[in-house]
Amino acid sequence: MTSYSKYLNKKTVVDNISFASIKEASYYQDLKLLQRAGEVVRFELQPEFILQDKFKKNGKAIREIKYVADFRVTYKDGKEEVIEVKGFRKKEVWLLKQKMFEYRYPDLTLKII
Repeated sequence: MTSYSKYLNKKTVVDNISFASIKEASYYQDLKLLQRAGEVVRFELQPEFILQDKFKKNGKAIREIKYVADFRVTYKDGKEEVIEVKGFRKKEVWLLKQKMFEYRYPDLTLKII
């Protein structure tokens, strides 16, 4: 099943999981193969990362800033990667979140596909 998003990606369903694009669904299928082959120990879909904590200023609550990645992958050697599947030109908001992620999580590798 497919439908179009605002970026003209075709939303795709695989294993009853909805993906934002065909490219993202394809990467999921690749991860499943790598897991069966023993190269990937586990992977997580849509992991959340806090980029800035919530706080209060002048009595007003300011919400946290989150980044939801496409995948978090753990390989058999223990290495972890956060995967972002991009099929379109990078937007300013994404570039800002990417910088915030790199600062807040220096021990995690962020890989853009």
